Amino acid sequence: MKNNLYPLKFQPILKEKIWGGTKLKTILNKKSDAPNVGESWEISDVEGDTSIVSNCELKGLTLKQLLATYQEELIGDKNFKVFGEKFPLLIKFIDAKEDLSIQLHPNDELAAKRHNSFGKTEMWYVMQADDEANLIVGFNQEITPEVYLKHLENKTLTKILNFEQVKEGDTFFIEVGRVHAIGAGVMLTEIQQTSDITYRVYDWDRKDSKGNERELHNDLAIDAINFNMKDDFKVSYSNLTNESNKMVSCPYFTTNFIKLTKTISKENVFDSFIIYICVEGAADIIMDNFSETIIKGETILIPAALKHFKLESNNAKLLEVYV
Repeated sequence: MKNNLYPLKFQPILKEKIWGGTKLKTILNKKSDAPNVGESWEISDVEGDTSIVSNCELKGLTLKQLLATYQEELIGDKNFKVFGEKFPLLIKFIDAKEDLSIQLHPNDELAAKRHNSFGKTEMWYVMQADDEANLIVGFNQEITPEVYLKHLENKTLTKILNFEQVKEGDTFFIEVGRVHAIGAGVMLTEIQQTSDITYRVYDWDRKDSKGNERELHNDLAIDAINFNMKDDFKVSYSNLTNESNKMVSCPYFTTNFIKLTKTISKENVFDSFIIYICVEGAADIIMDNFSETIIKGETILIPAALKHFKLESNNAKLLEVYV
């Protein structure tokens, strides 16, 4: 292995949420005593929530320490020139037992000016959905800021929002400025820029255990909403077996879908790390004298310096992510 690097697993960072449920524990086998686990941060370089290696020789080191030590060997030359010792992506699993707040995220320019942060372009892959569960993505009609603010004031925002009923495998690209929410009964994978900046515009008037409503950010949000977006958020992708099927390709990440039924050889030609997220079944990542298994609900990072490896499974579904 080059400079001791190998495919890296990390300890999940579990987040209790007012809207969270039990699927991350019961379906994805995440270990927690908390009753309402809403998120599992699989790979994170967010300040205060840095991932820690959980496998083999580098176990116990943080993602920040890895970046400081291995730099471009971990993330690739071009990524290191752009991001330095900052990992560019945040990978999560999310379980919504209740509806999440209606929200949006600022673009890079606004996020840098207001929060010294990246923006938050993201995508969702639905892993499981209860009957008639849905997501909110965008508006159901052309909307002006004035009309939007009137509905917000009258608490009739849901009348102008676009509801999408979902099932396993459905994929959505959530650009900055697009109003959205994950609906009750949906468990999904989220791939996003490294940012934790969210503008919450409506939270269903719910209160926490102390009787307090969560903070809203409508003054910030009105400048960040893109009212001129196309309805091109639902992603269609091919399902060819044992191949990388392109789902989303944007300046911040590329994500492919792989339905794996045999051993395939992979070559990293991207000058980037590659992340594999197992969304069904189990698969082995094999290189030289090294092998690591990922099962449903697990994530692994292949450092950029590792150019050749194999994926092996008789029945797995993987998301393949790189920058």
